[in-house]
Amino acid sequence: MFAPRTIAWPLVALFTAGYLAPYLLPTTVGRLDSGLPLTATQAGALGSVLLLSSASAGFVLASRVDRIGARTLARLGLALAVLGYGTAALTGSVPAVVLGALIGGFGSGTATTVAATGIAAQPDPHRTTTLGLLGVSALAGAVYLTVPHLGPGHGQPLAAIALTALAVWPLTGRLPARTTAAHSPLGGTRLPHRRSGAVLAATMLCWSLAQNALWGVSGRIGLSQAHLTEATVGAVFAVGLGAGLLGVTAAGTVGPRFGRAVPVGGGTAVIAGCIVLSASATGLGSFATGEIAWNLLYPVVLSYVIGLAASLDPRGRWAVLVGSASSLGTAAGPLAGSVLAARAGFPVMGEVLAAGLLLISIPMTVVALGRRPLPVVEIPVETPVRHDYDTTAA
Repeated sequence: MFAPRTIAWPLVALFTAGYLAPYLLPTTVGRLDSGLPLTATQAGALGSVLLLSSASAGFVLASRVDRIGARTLARLGLALAVLGYGTAALTGSVPAVVLGALIGGFGSGTATTVAATGIAAQPDPHRTTTLGLLGVSALAGAVYLTVPHLGPGHGQPLAAIALTALAVWPLTGRLPARTTAAHSPLGGTRLPHRRSGAVLAATMLCWSLAQNALWGVSGRIGLSQAHLTEATVGAVFAVGLGAGLLGVTAAGTVGPRFGRAVPVGGGTAVIAGCIVLSASATGLGSFATGEIAWNLLYPVVLSYVIGLAASLDPRGRWAVLVGSASSLGTAAGPLAGSVLAARAGFPVMGEVLAAGLLLISIPMTVVALGRRPLPVVEIPVETPVRHDYDTTAA
């Protein structure tokens, strides 16, 4: 059943709440080792624990969203995020922070799982994804500009994630108690395109690991190697996320006109160069150029990969599984970046990550070429979307 003149805003908001934790990773990890008795490597490991918990939610719940219902799972995820991140923000006890990160991470992953499943069922998954990336980029940019002025401590970025989850809670009433997919002829069908999906999931794990190995230590690169202040580093991140907004907007406007292979494969290759530049930065110019260019391209390529995963299965199972594999890579990223940087230095870390990205860009491009390009469709304001996500409902 369809309703006119609506956009799946509850899914966009849920996507934003679920993805905010990875986007705030540099400031979260950076403040953990400054606000708590943790080394830089331990702080990176705690960031990995948070994101690993998030990934586990996707693997556990990927096939259960239809049966449990989007509304119930979304509320559970947001409640866990508020409880976990809120507790971690308010305590100075390391064990309590670890436990809060585990609970909050699972909540973020649950919210992301519900969002990914719903987005895959939309008439234009790429458009909804770009709206979600716009939301999380804008919100994260605002946090990066604000946090340095709120004083020292580890709690501010964690509190921002908890408050975002709390703010999104009212929109869960507009999600369906049970999705239409639960009653469709597709229920119980086997996963289609298994080979392509498995390759995409495996490469996305490595892709996300490389991205977040850099992202997890970017703050330390700016502070210790480029010799910048926290406020300057935060401003660079905010400008970078602003560039990401422009990139996502452009991706949403261009859509599938050039297919997915060029944005996925070519974009990944260019990102590899940005990582090398950022990791070798010794001053504001090189650091800002590398970080801003990387932030411009990262969400663009991610939006096309999410759209590619959604095209593999109309029920959204590959979208969730690929997203969860990506979260595993995201989880391993901070620790991998910290260990590589500690043993070989930031520049060598960047070269290793870039080489890995260039290697995996080949199978990612092959999968993208194997999918039929989506038709170019301009979506007018009155285009109907699923009534299940009607934003006019209370």
